[in-house]
Amino acid sequence: MLQGILYDEKSSFLRGSALAPELIRAAYHSPSANYYAEDLTLVSNDLLSDKGDYTIQDYFEIEQITTTNLKDDKPLLTFGGDHSITFPIVKAFYEKYGPLSILHFDAHSDMYTDFEGDIYSHACPFHNIMREGLAKDLTQVGVRTLSGEQKVNIKKYGVEVVEMKDFESFQMPNYTAPIYLSLDIDALDPAYAPGVSHHEPGGLSTRQVISIIQNIPVPIVGADIVEYNPERDINGVTAMVCAKLFKEIVVKML
Repeated sequence: MLQGILYDEKSSFLRGSALAPELIRAAYHSPSANYYAEDLTLVSNDLLSDKGDYTIQDYFEIEQITTTNLKDDKPLLTFGGDHSITFPIVKAFYEKYGPLSILHFDAHSDMYTDFEGDIYSHACPFHNIMREGLAKDLTQVGVRTLSGEQKVNIKKYGVEVVEMKDFESFQMPNYTAPIYLSLDIDALDPAYAPGVSHHEPGGLSTRQVISIIQNIPVPIVGADIVEYNPERDINGVTAMVCAKLFKEIVVKML
């Protein structure tokens, strides 16, 4: 299943990611590409149950919406929206599945206790998730902006962080059960994904992210693609990257 969450009120720098779901869908349907993933799975409309986009008035609505959509007992992928939406989404998954392993792609660890006075900032979702015991374990890939406070929280909660400077040593965690995948599109280098609010050079290539997704050894029961900001994009390049990654993720949800 697919849901879009039109929410960027917790962004600390720029707004715009609430506009993303419609444009990711448009890129997915673009006649410049096709509906096939690289393993030749046809990711067509018939394969998806699209619940549409939700305009959010209250941050805590996100959990309720997700809970309702999870009643269909199918894997659920979310287009965001800023990264703050992952916390209430994972809360809904926890209520249904218990603690899941989470694989998180990001330039940022998002492990602040609070950011600019907001504990629900898009800089805090994974601290909230770990503090509330919603994840069995958390592996973060592509991080290149750590701070002292985040390092303290990472150690406190036993988070596995693969910083970009150490990416050559990355090994897939030994997953044995379905996982949740959270993909902040700024995990990619701005050369590959310029349409993000926070340009952080030195990131992952599109191919590196695709390769990791394709080699996940277990199904993905839930996922999100967040932080695409169309107002910063160039010729829709980032939208097409999101659509490409979307298809590869869907294959792992089947």
